[in-house]
Amino acid sequence: MQRVSLFGYGKTTKALAKCFSHATFYDDKCVKPFKDESGYSVKPSSEFNPAYSDLEITSPGIAPNNPLIQKAKNLISEYDYFADTKPLKVWISGTNGKTTTTQMMQHLLAHRGSLAGGNIGTPLAELDSHAAIWILETSSFTMHYTNKARPNLYVLLPLSPDHLSWHGGMDEYIAAKLKPLSFMQEGEVAIIPEAYKNTPSDAHIITYKDEFELAEHLGIEIKNVNFKGAFLMDAILAMSVDKILFDTIDYEKINSFVIEAHRQEELHDIHGRLWVNDTKATNLDATIAALKRYEESFIHLILGGDDKGVDLSELFAFMKGRKIKTYHIGSNKLKLQDLACEYSIEHEQTKNLADAIVQIAKHLKRGEVALLSPAAASLDEFSSYVQRGNEFKEAVKALS
Repeated sequence: MQRVSLFGYGKTTKALAKCFSHATFYDDKCVKPFKDESGYSVKPSSEFNPAYSDLEITSPGIAPNNPLIQKAKNLISEYDYFADTKPLKVWISGTNGKTTTTQMMQHLLAHRGSLAGGNIGTPLAELDSHAAIWILETSSFTMHYTNKARPNLYVLLPLSPDHLSWHGGMDEYIAAKLKPLSFMQEGEVAIIPEAYKNTPSDAHIITYKDEFELAEHLGIEIKNVNFKGAFLMDAILAMSVDKILFDTIDYEKINSFVIEAHRQEELHDIHGRLWVNDTKATNLDATIAALKRYEESFIHLILGGDDKGVDLSELFAFMKGRKIKTYHIGSNKLKLQDLACEYSIEHEQTKNLADAIVQIAKHLKRGEVALLSPAAASLDEFSSYVQRGNEFKEAVKALS
């Protein structure tokens, strides 16, 4: 009997366990061995012994310097385990927009028998292996550990600094995002930013400098697409896959897509003033995209949280000379204050998100924008970016 070790006791590995007659979980948060409700053994990470394991599959979020990863002798990714399944596989990755792009693509291709999963929330083990197409939102973490599986069509959104402490640096982060190209074969297609056009691959490479160039290349009339800002890029990439696979351009279908909450989600307070919940903007590139969308108005910008070790100087350089005042929250608020002073950005230190909203409400005028686009993760003060966004919306609704 194959001895299977699953690293991490989470959604991905719990789904994977059902593929085996016997599997043991090893988790950093486990302090005492136990049997879960399905009868699987869950043990502290310290008890893992590679001599008693024939196969290890890791949760993608476990960092390469974790002792479990260091000890493993037969380590594969979730994607590698399902590498030989039949569906045509579309992978979507990038720094920002991959979730929306995946959702838009599934919206366009559901009638073709597609299923969406991966980082978007559904583990591969819960997808029908006989489906026509798997549309997989794919993280850099997953690709770091993947050495066999490959996409038949790879869509890469633009890259900017993110998860640098996990990967060890920007070069390593980019390398993980470009890794699938080295596995792809003749007849397969990759759509990637122009900056990476010289990456070796046997796939047919389509490069783009922006959504307008990509739309023109594929014969998509951009004026017929209703989305704006960052969502326009997401829509064009989703439509590009439909065009490549089925030679179809469906404007009515893409325009019927409804964007999920927490990405540039607009709401108005009792005075009719505009507030924007962009809590999902957890890095500088996403925040810059939001600032560009509202650049015709004066912006009251709420920034801060866990910046994951990323230098935000590029963001402040972008804001210099623009109509923006920043309000700082979270664990990196002192760093943000230093940057605001360095780049001569009008700013205000606040106690927390609720206080920032109160301070903005004192000054916000009709025609201006109050924007929560933190350029940082939320786990320093919130359980998730969703909780951060919901608290923002509730506080705005409560304004008098």
